[in-house]
Amino acid sequence: MKTADPELMRAINRFHVMDAIRRAGPIARVEICDLTQLSATTVSAITAALLEDGLVVPRALGGLRDPAPDLARGRPRVLLELNPQAAFVVGVKLTPDHITVSTTDFCANTCASLTLPIRISRQPVSVIADLVEDGVQRCVADAGIGMERVAGLCVGLPGRIERMTGLCQSSPIFGETNVPFAAAVQQRLGVPTVIESDVNLVTMAESWFGEARGIEDFLVVSLEHALGLGIMYRGELFRGANGLAPDLGGLLLGSHAIRLGAVASEAAILAQAQAVLNGSGHGASFRAGRGMAAVVAAAQAGNPRIIAILREAGEALGMALANLVALFAPRLVVLAGEAIGTGGVLLDALREAVTASLPPSHSPMPDLAVHRWSEDSWARGAAALTLRDLYGAPWNTTGPARPR
Repeated sequence: MKTADPELMRAINRFHVMDAIRRAGPIARVEICDLTQLSATTVSAITAALLEDGLVVPRALGGLRDPAPDLARGRPRVLLELNPQAAFVVGVKLTPDHITVSTTDFCANTCASLTLPIRISRQPVSVIADLVEDGVQRCVADAGIGMERVAGLCVGLPGRIERMTGLCQSSPIFGETNVPFAAAVQQRLGVPTVIESDVNLVTMAESWFGEARGIEDFLVVSLEHALGLGIMYRGELFRGANGLAPDLGGLLLGSHAIRLGAVASEAAILAQAQAVLNGSGHGASFRAGRGMAAVVAAAQAGNPRIIAILREAGEALGMALANLVALFAPRLVVLAGEAIGTGGVLLDALREAVTASLPPSHSPMPDLAVHRWSEDSWARGAAALTLRDLYGAPWNTTGPARPR
């Protein structure tokens, strides 16, 4: 019978200990044992190594005669917490019209952030990589640290992203396909770099900072420049081959082979709405990247054709979401995106479609939470993904076995 690699098991245990300290710290060792279900001996060995590496710092509470029941020898109660200065990471979010960068410490606290408004979707790949380089260097400098202290970088963008290979198969950001963007950025900055689907950024941000804290099974549906789906299953992001995120926009509707993205994505909504609102004074809003705000305003003003576009998108998205709920049975579904975050016709149609499409056997329905994230929050989600990887990385005395 094949047994587990002991180095790998130590790395897994170490990750769970660090994650418990992140979520519940300052925390005592006995409480870490309760949260992780690891033995006191294992937790003691791991925390000793983390203290030695400077990843965790102690906080003593109480005096020498503290009568607390878990202090049999009368020593001060020592709590453990992550050392915020142990390492720094950078998260980047790319959209067709701007770049957002966030530098965080080892506890995921934001040290500095910035947004660069620029039509990057019109630029060559090499220029976009240069812009990311400039934005990261400026944000790191604003945080008051040097690039040598940055342990990792995650770039999030819409499209089909192979996280494990660093390849962008396709994206509205690039005019090309199969772009090795992670390598391009890493070559410029000299920092370990990964690229990730932007919906996975908000999924991780929800898990660490948002509505889904403490929930292991939930979905995130993002209606941004493209339709995105993030799946958190048993506390882990669900990914396909080479780290691909699920392609929600590629789902087929009915028997007519119409893609969901062609009806319910922000790009599809804006394309239809622009044709309706053309010549009505909204042209400047669409050119400036504020088209969705114009669409929502037109719907609130009672424009019947705009209302019909939003209702069709909401119904299609609701039916797709009902299928996802039937498949994954999540406790929570988080809806993100400007068109959803403003409420109104699209959200009402979505809720109605989910309710009508799910059979009674799926009662009760999962909670539907609408969360409109700021651009800084998306970038912070990218930083959280990097930190999650970093917690499992090899350090001086702990970590997984290096590749043979």
